[in-house]
Amino acid sequence: MKITIRNNTRDDAGWIRDFLRPGGAEFIISRGRKLFPAELPGFHAIDHKGEKVGLATYEIVGDQCELVTIDAFVRHSGIGTELLAKVREVAQNAGCRRLWLITTNDNIEAIRFYQRRGMYFAMVHVNALEHSRTMKPSIPTVGFFNIPIRDEVEFEMILS
Repeated sequence: MKITIRNNTRDDAGWIRDFLRPGGAEFIISRGRKLFPAELPGFHAIDHKGEKVGLATYEIVGDQCELVTIDAFVRHSGIGTELLAKVREVAQNAGCRRLWLITTNDNIEAIRFYQRRGMYFAMVHVNALEHSRTMKPSIPTVGFFNIPIRDEVEFEMILS
């Protein structure tokens, strides 16, 4: 699929919030912190018709870049790969030594995606979702493939 990657601007905050609301809130929980993707830098993918087909947001702290969200609205079309590459490029240009992210143990498709793009398991935070649910009760207890959602899985890519 031919896409164009654009920087998110303040004008994009509304649709980003709308996109996240079906998940239960305008924020996500990562390592015990609330992050508001609509307020973070990022990118969105546009197809040849001008339709939004993907979103990625990130946060740079010191020499670390956390990929906060990444969503391809059309799966298996290269959108996620291009968005991840763009965030990696920004992180490298900012002098980051590490690109990392959190997903959950049930997210098998994401785990496959990250490994195939050169990311490594950095850590499994066992039972981390127990604490996350105190901050965001809408997080389900059962996820993809009827797998109980318990753990945060941390992936990383060391940048040169």
